[in-house]
Amino acid sequence: MQIAVIGSGYVGLVAASGLAELGHNVVCVDNDLDKIATLNAGGMPIHEDYLQEVVSRRHGKTLTFTDSLPDAVAHAKIIVIAVGTPAGPDGEVDLSYVESAVREIARCATGHKLIVEKSTVPVYTSEWIRQILRSNSRRNCTFDVASNPEFLREGTAVTDFLYPDRIVVGVDSDSAARLLREMYTPLIDGSYSERPSAVPKPDAAPLPPLYIETSAKSAELIKHASNAFLAMKISFINAVANICEVVGADVDEVSQGIGSDSRIGAQFLRAGIGYGGACFPKDVAAFRAVARKCGVEFPLLENARRINEEQRARFIEKVRAALGELRGKRLGVLGLAFKGGTDDVRESPAIKIVDSLLSEGCRIRAYDPAAMGRAQQILGSRIDFAVDAYSAAKDADALLILTEWKEFASLDLDRIRRVLRRPIVLDGRNLYDPQGVTTAGLEYHSVGRPLPAGSPDAKPASVFTNGHAKSNGHVKTNGHAKSNGNGNANGYLNGNGHNGNGNGNGTGREKAREAGVRQTNPVRAE
Repeated sequence: MQIAVIGSGYVGLVAASGLAELGHNVVCVDNDLDKIATLNAGGMPIHEDYLQEVVSRRHGKTLTFTDSLPDAVAHAKIIVIAVGTPAGPDGEVDLSYVESAVREIARCATGHKLIVEKSTVPVYTSEWIRQILRSNSRRNCTFDVASNPEFLREGTAVTDFLYPDRIVVGVDSDSAARLLREMYTPLIDGSYSERPSAVPKPDAAPLPPLYIETSAKSAELIKHASNAFLAMKISFINAVANICEVVGADVDEVSQGIGSDSRIGAQFLRAGIGYGGACFPKDVAAFRAVARKCGVEFPLLENARRINEEQRARFIEKVRAALGELRGKRLGVLGLAFKGGTDDVRESPAIKIVDSLLSEGCRIRAYDPAAMGRAQQILGSRIDFAVDAYSAAKDADALLILTEWKEFASLDLDRIRRVLRRPIVLDGRNLYDPQGVTTAGLEYHSVGRPLPAGSPDAKPASVFTNGHAKSNGHVKTNGHAKSNGNGNANGYLNGNGHNGNGNGNGTGREKAREAGVRQTNPVRAE
């Protein structure tokens, strides 16, 4: 089947290469001349496992790249729109790139075309696209419009495309349904996975995937609702982590107890420093804007956003509590991407934390296996970049783990202790077992978990009696905890609701175990 994919970003490039891998003839078009030149020269503008392999195998055979949209759509039966849909100032999706692509398609296309929206768009976009096509198309051209949202996780996008848990197609005509089913046949019948050259199937991937046909409106809502729900799960467990820190519970144990309920599931119940990336922050805001336009109050979405924003501030307070005055402190930072397995730094919690620490007067040396180039475009020369994790930690007053890369979960902790100026590790991703890190001679602060026994700042958990929390025999009254006569001393809740030594300032975000972190040394087992 002849297919055109408009856009060569994270979604467009993965979709184009994935469809070519399935055996279709795909032309990927983009008006970014440098990006097209890079792709035609065999380069790769983004970091994704298996992407280089698939593109190299298919380029010049079933996959070509061009900057000419008329050439790309001339012979295509299906035209996939995968252009950017950035957020506007009020959270609404900016559809200007979609509109520009649709208008150009309408002006140059002939015959019958199926237009497939794969960009993340609000409900009613398919109808809006139809109106633009009707107003701008030639007389000898007819169109169907369908919605086919992507559910790709950065870092595992290629395998997510080729081994999805579900394929959602929103169609309003039998002809559109027929074409999309034909496009996905190698995945629906499982035949792709049987090919000798197939990308390896992840162990947990279902085969075959669930194929869901809906109306276009339902498919558009499915995408926004899915991402918003996952963001809410992350914010929920982050808030639980904050409670755990106050009472001395372990959020990992609580997460296991919650996630073992089959109605809830364990995914996205990992405390950390908050979600980021190009999807969750934008899609939560966009879905909230959709609800507002529909006259529906949806405060859960705003609360998810607020909790996520607070997680970064809480982590900064952890750093402050561990080090005291931050000005002049030298910090080693591991991780700049918003999650492991990608070079994407858009809305990265790590970047935002680094930026905040720089404003506090800290000096930072950071290392990320893939994202330093993109991070440098944002941070410039304000930080130093290291060649590896140990260089980042050398002579630092503390080491901060901000992204859950696999290699960060298996560091030589004895070596880390030797190169640090002060043996302090603040783990925003809960990659390690607290007791194991402490045994290696490091002071360890994580998210939603009590300090290991014997740590300098370890305190007994609070005990609630008649509605008040007791700590070391001191009772909280009017929201203030007293310890040795102080209202906010070391490990107890102070008057503004934050913990004096940083243990009440939990952070949060999914540990992204689906990114493949496998823990060794004293790292906690899955």
